[in-house]
Amino acid sequence: MLTIDAQVHAYERDHPGRPWAAVLTGPAQVTGDDMVAAMDRVGVDGALLISPFTMYRYDASYAIEVRNKYPGRFALIKPVNPSDPDVAETVADWAATPGTVGIRIMMTRDVSDDPADPGINRVLAAGARHGLPVNILCWGRLAQARALAARNPDTAIVIDHLGLQQPFEPPPPAQPFADLSKVLEVASQPNVAIKITGACTLSREAYPFKDIWDPLARIFDAFGIERCMWGTDWTRAVKLLTYEQGVDAFRNTDRLSESDKRTLMGGTMQRVYKWSPKRA
Repeated sequence: MLTIDAQVHAYERDHPGRPWAAVLTGPAQVTGDDMVAAMDRVGVDGALLISPFTMYRYDASYAIEVRNKYPGRFALIKPVNPSDPDVAETVADWAATPGTVGIRIMMTRDVSDDPADPGINRVLAAGARHGLPVNILCWGRLAQARALAARNPDTAIVIDHLGLQQPFEPPPPAQPFADLSKVLEVASQPNVAIKITGACTLSREAYPFKDIWDPLARIFDAFGIERCMWGTDWTRAVKLLTYEQGVDAFRNTDRLSESDKRTLMGGTMQRVYKWSPKRA
């Protein structure tokens, strides 16, 4: 089964040549070599390499270096700044970068919560123009995400991390799926897919995290498995589970058919991002 992780990160140690803006939970560094080694150990063929916003903000130069070293294993997504008046040009430049398959909006506190915000809509329009899916980190803002999708029906939008706030370290939230009904409402927009990334970090049980499957089943039913894509959000999840557990919890579950596993763990991602890994 072709297995593609819909979200991983790689980064160097903090150094003056490429300083961190802040510290992300995880190891002191996870280089491209480290990430490939982790994938090889568990049979993950490729991954979407998301330039980590916490460290590098809008600078994707390290992710580009990693992808250029392993062009068959990684495709690239970078955050863009909806408050930047030149963001459309940024998206155009990014679309011309080898290995690029998408862009990302981080709905942080300094980003407008208005669905009519011209900057956010400028990003979504540019994504459609260049054929780049727009990934949105939008926990707490699912109604806004739904409205943005309705305003931009020609844009492929991908909700990051189930649309739910996820922990960086134990314990998981007391009610990790409290906003599940709001997630399900977003499924009414046909141009929206959803990443089932980091799902295991919401479990209140040890591996194999059986308590996540009933709420996940509701997401699969609402979106259809063909709009859902598995991923680990490695290395943000490192204090809650191992990479192998994040893979095997889905690969070995009896809650999904083999056909659904192929779709969830690779097929949807290939269709949405129009990319497939090629192992040497």
